[in-house]
Amino acid sequence: MDVTMPQLGETVTEGTITRWFKQVGDLISADEPLFEVSTDKVDSEVPAPSSGVLSEIRIAEGDTARVGTVLAVIADPSVRATEAPAAEPPTAPLVEALPSPPEPPPAPVVVMAPPVAPPIAAPAPSPEPATPVPAPESVAVPPVATPSGAVVATAALTTPVVRRLIAEHGLDPASITGTGEGGRITRKDVLDAAGSPGGATPPAVLFVPVVPAPTPPALDDTPTQAESVQDATRGDVVVPFTNMRRRTAEHMLRSKATSAHVYTSVEVDFERVQRVRAANAPEWKQREGFSLTYLPFIARAFCDTIDDYPNVNASVVDDTLVVHSDVHLAIAVDLDFGGLIAPVIRGADGMRLRAIAREMRDLATRARAKQLMPDEVLGGTFTITNPGPYGTFLTLPIINQPQVAILSTDGIAKQARVIEGVDGGDLIAVRHVGMLALAWDHRAFDGAYAAAFLNGLKEHLEGHDWTSELD
Repeated sequence: MDVTMPQLGETVTEGTITRWFKQVGDLISADEPLFEVSTDKVDSEVPAPSSGVLSEIRIAEGDTARVGTVLAVIADPSVRATEAPAAEPPTAPLVEALPSPPEPPPAPVVVMAPPVAPPIAAPAPSPEPATPVPAPESVAVPPVATPSGAVVATAALTTPVVRRLIAEHGLDPASITGTGEGGRITRKDVLDAAGSPGGATPPAVLFVPVVPAPTPPALDDTPTQAESVQDATRGDVVVPFTNMRRRTAEHMLRSKATSAHVYTSVEVDFERVQRVRAANAPEWKQREGFSLTYLPFIARAFCDTIDDYPNVNASVVDDTLVVHSDVHLAIAVDLDFGGLIAPVIRGADGMRLRAIAREMRDLATRARAKQLMPDEVLGGTFTITNPGPYGTFLTLPIINQPQVAILSTDGIAKQARVIEGVDGGDLIAVRHVGMLALAWDHRAFDGAYAAAFLNGLKEHLEGHDWTSELD
């Protein structure tokens, strides 16, 4: 059975294979994770469509394929990999076949001038060029076994970045021993080969050159821990960005360059919310299977407040403000410090608190398990980010484009506050207090509008009858 690149969303046309969980010859069960694919929206684990033996992998890790491309083949379980004909190494349909790198020219002789000026020594005879390596007919060239049993990886088992490094250094891929998984050539292998006696000889100069600083690896290839580059002079480790880290960086830089960011914050007394949480915690945990946090209350309060301040739930398109009729609430989810993603609760303004909490839990769980579809992170009209569990005081977030605002919910802790007693007098009481910070786009509205919205959100959190929300 052919395993093809799935359609991971209406707007997704291609994906990059970042990891194969199985290798050729491995048994696999239906719905067991087979590979991980990265798109411009999300990283997802794709399950096997059927049970059997993985008899062939056609697209290597790091290569990109269009939707519908055959990535691998699953054979009948009775056919073992040892009995099947050897599969061709993976090829990348979106990457042109790499021709054999040109033979490096003979190295010019270094001529050093001594302190006194005797005649310059005659140049030594140039070494005879190595026998040219014939160009392969296609990228699918099988690995070569060395006498020691190591596998020499070929161009077919390298990523585009590694192939570019090989060409830049004028190396022969067949002469490089790959130390990566399955004999794949890594950046370190290329750099080691370039610096070895068998590597390409750099052009000679009349003066001793200054040794350049280590060059960080290219950013368009997903790194592994073994491919991190270490600076021997200081012991620093240069770790290339992952696909998700790179996408996040690009998105945040674009947002800062697009929106006129302004920040407004307000202090909120969460005492009423806390009492409802404490009174209903055991029943909620038993019924729902997870704890009741502050975040669903804040999300529900936002949906109620936005009716009075609709311009906060909007997007800037060209020179216009598009005010959205529905609230599609994006909730930022941390992927165990490995990245950040904001899946969307669609139609959140039509949900009660319990439904919002369930949707938050489901999206966050599937996001961390890499089970989200790209469409589930698209179309948000407003975003909430929640660093509060780490005890933050005031976080100033970056707007999630093309939205016009994002809300940060910071740490909530007990604090002494002056409140009004039943007789109208002042009392000092211990309350659960936290900050809400709004980053907003000054193109969309002005400071008075942002402050009024935050004040309305504060009043709703402090004064709403939250017990009725849990019925």
